[in-house]
Amino acid sequence: MKEGQMHSRNADVIELANLIDRSPSAVARKLGNFASFDPKLKERGVKGLENASKLDSQIWNEYMHDWDEQFIESEKLLAKKKHTTIEKLNYIDLENLPNVEGKEKERMIIVRINQSLFRKMVLTNFNNQCCITGIKQTELLVASHILPWSKDKGNRLNPKNGLALNTLHDKAFDCGLITITEDLKIKISSSFLKNRDIPSIQHNFIEYEGKHLIEPQKFFPSVDFLKVHNERFKP
Repeated sequence: MKEGQMHSRNADVIELANLIDRSPSAVARKLGNFASFDPKLKERGVKGLENASKLDSQIWNEYMHDWDEQFIESEKLLAKKKHTTIEKLNYIDLENLPNVEGKEKERMIIVRINQSLFRKMVLTNFNNQCCITGIKQTELLVASHILPWSKDKGNRLNPKNGLALNTLHDKAFDCGLITITEDLKIKISSSFLKNRDIPSIQHNFIEYEGKHLIEPQKFFPSVDFLKVHNERFKP
């Protein structure tokens, strides 16, 4: 939830308050407590509420250091409160899963849920637009991992490990033909220059060289993750 939206009149705050049988004001205060630990807000001189407890700090740290496990648990609790299943909550089509049973089926369901959650978080973080081009057709957008899904299990659901990219730039990013510098500028492989006379190469790639990434709503890409991707970049 963005800064300035953590108040008792926010529709999401009211919905959550009703689900957990608390007042909207109580939920808003708790969000303010958590905001006091947000390093990005601190950098901008924004302070959350000052009455945050040690338990608030513990919960914040658990989420920040174990997104995968904690997020799944929170989704299970949310589904229970809404009297549904985690699969239905995340629109997972069980009928189209491969014909497997037991532990393998359970594993595949969790993977689909993780992918759905990550996509929702990352696209929301970038206001449902490609963070390079600004394209807003969500059908064309991908929640792209900075550290590959297969390489870093602990950060699969970490929103700081995600970029909202259109399918073309997602592929280029995955191949190392595009990267993002530590100061969030777009860097394009020089291999594109060989075909700079092709209009689509000029407009889709070369023109973005050195431009700033569209700023996220809350979770900025991790500098450490970007450093790893920069090592895979093909200058």
